[in-house]
Amino acid sequence: MNDAASLRRMRLLRGMKQAHLAELLDVAQTTVSRWERGLLPLPEPRRAAIERLLAPPAGRAQDAALKRLVESSAGKVHLICDRTHRLLAASRPRQAEWKGDPSAFIGRSLLAYASAEILAAEARLGELGWHDGRLDSLAVDTGSNGHPLLPIRPGRMLWERIVLADGTAGRLVTTLA
Repeated sequence: MNDAASLRRMRLLRGMKQAHLAELLDVAQTTVSRWERGLLPLPEPRRAAIERLLAPPAGRAQDAALKRLVESSAGKVHLICDRTHRLLAASRPRQAEWKGDPSAFIGRSLLAYASAEILAAEARLGELGWHDGRLDSLAVDTGSNGHPLLPIRPGRMLWERIVLADGTAGRLVTTLA
């Protein structure tokens, strides 16, 4: 959720009234209204709480085509939830790098497998404007993560921020070299 319009869109997609969201957050309905109109800044702790409350279930039907494209890609690519880092889909070439059953990773956060360089790039995303939509893609150089189950090899990857059908952000991760 990167702006007032996306807050309203997420709330409406869930069929929730402002008053109900306000009650769940223990704020006044007028506060929710001001957040949605951009008249009042949305504090980060409230933003995180709203995203948790309005988070869609995994595997939305509207994103089936995107999932199919990722899974059928000839490149090393995977799609994650931008906020939670949960794996949503992965291409066969990407899955071939992993040890064990690739389906065991679906729905699980991949952040635990990140290299030091990936974690450093992740930490900089806020200052770069990633979360508020000012930056849509980022090339990241990474070293090895040294993990036997889900290895990351040294190289360059492209992160592309995309909006999923439910209004949440996804991240397409493509190995470039």
